[in-house]
Amino acid sequence: MANTNGMQSAPLKFSKMISEAEIAKRVKELGAEITALCQKESVIAVCVLKGSFVFYSDLVRAIEADVKSEFLGTASYGNAMQSSGEVKLTLDLTTSIEGKTVLLVEDIIDTGLTMDFLTKTLAARKPKKILTCSLLFKPDALKVDFKPDYVGFKIPSDFVIGYGLDYQGFYRNLPYIARVESLN
Repeated sequence: MANTNGMQSAPLKFSKMISEAEIAKRVKELGAEITALCQKESVIAVCVLKGSFVFYSDLVRAIEADVKSEFLGTASYGNAMQSSGEVKLTLDLTTSIEGKTVLLVEDIIDTGLTMDFLTKTLAARKPKKILTCSLLFKPDALKVDFKPDYVGFKIPSDFVIGYGLDYQGFYRNLPYIARVESLN
């Protein structure tokens, strides 16, 4: 795989873990669950960038109710295969969430540090409530006590790529989730 400068990305050996069809089915199910919530109250769906953009776009289209879209940028991995443990906010919301129901949409929760940081940061802005939705959840990797409200798939503590998740900025375009076996 070549990047835009003509340089090669870090080649990985990987194997399919969750198929495109399995993802589509589960996203539709999550959309139906969240639709029930959105029919009771107004929801601001917040995409946690960068990794969740593919999941987020499919999820909001699976919600059969109006939701307001917002975006937050975070960084905790850099170019590594493990979280640095330090969460940085790289892009903030553009509208107030005071008194609103917020649905944070994340690609993966492993250590829980990013979602813990974001829920505490956003709670200071006085929303009505904060709910969380993650495509992938690694309960065995948690470093803080955190349980998402909506989960696509529970997975082991493997490093995964695809469907928005990356390694050094690459592999986000895979239509499925793959387990990284090794670096070449």
